[in-house]
Amino acid sequence: MAERRGRRTPNIKTAAVVRTERVTPHMIRVVLGGEGLADFECGEFTDHYLKLQFPVEGVEYPEPFDLARIREELPPEQWPVSRTYTVRRWDPAARELWIDFVYHGDEGVAGPWAANAQPGTLLRFAGPGGGYAPDSGADSHLLIGDESAVPAIASAVEHLAPGARARVFIEVEDPEEEQQFKSAGDVLVTWIHRGDAPVGERLVAAVRGFEFPEGAVQAFVHGEAGFVREIRRYLRFEREIPRERLSISGYWRLGHNEDGWQSSKREWNKVDEADEARAEGALAKPVLVLAGRSDCTGPAAPRSAGERLRRGPGAGGFPRAIVEWRRSRNPSVAAIPPQPDGLLF
Repeated sequence: MAERRGRRTPNIKTAAVVRTERVTPHMIRVVLGGEGLADFECGEFTDHYLKLQFPVEGVEYPEPFDLARIREELPPEQWPVSRTYTVRRWDPAARELWIDFVYHGDEGVAGPWAANAQPGTLLRFAGPGGGYAPDSGADSHLLIGDESAVPAIASAVEHLAPGARARVFIEVEDPEEEQQFKSAGDVLVTWIHRGDAPVGERLVAAVRGFEFPEGAVQAFVHGEAGFVREIRRYLRFEREIPRERLSISGYWRLGHNEDGWQSSKREWNKVDEADEARAEGALAKPVLVLAGRSDCTGPAAPRSAGERLRRGPGAGGFPRAIVEWRRSRNPSVAAIPPQPDGLLF
């Protein structure tokens, strides 16, 4: 059956459930295996993801399973439901694929499937995709997310080089949702318990409140789209981390299932692109920055131009003026020495 023009047919694999494990009260691990994984491989990324295909109840699909044929012959409401999930671990020796599912009772499609999966249950998927791995050239790593990002964060932590420094901030419902990670790196994990607070509120506060590391920081921020955007703005425009050292994306959005989120994500991302365009325009121009003298030193001293400007005369103190020139989109600054008092620019 010929496929519709313009649609790329995913390469679908079929795996069988080997076993399941309740990692936390709201996290279920499904381990897949079988002959369908004979030629499956994961690359170097730690955020590899799969497009899982869940059958619609009562619908018989042609064998061999052909997604292009299904889309051609069946109405959209009978197509398999696609959900995106991160590879928690791929064991090439055992040919086992781990996928962790956040479970909230009968809510959704994937969680209930995982809760009811039995050895031998089949699961079809496309992938893997991916794009992030810890960069050995970074001075430190910052990993931030909620429950949905735990598998990718755990994989990244496990792949850190010996001694690599990382700060991890993860927001979960309560202490029972915490997990243990193994790593050769120098890793400090902070678990934030959401409780009755809005999703991401306490996580954002924790990220803003910790002592930010010096040097080249690589950041991975994933989870609910609202707090992801807020942290993105903080890291990109206040901490001035270059785009190439950021992996940031909303895995989900409050009030939307995955279909709704994916259909609106393009418009959502346009806001981030507009933010970036404004920032790059600002970085391409000379910037007048007022900074202090002795009162701009010490632990509480502002660390970025944006922070100095926000603090104002009362908090940072700047009776003397200096000019900083942004030479490129990177936060590389050459400061002109302080001028005599009373000389303004």
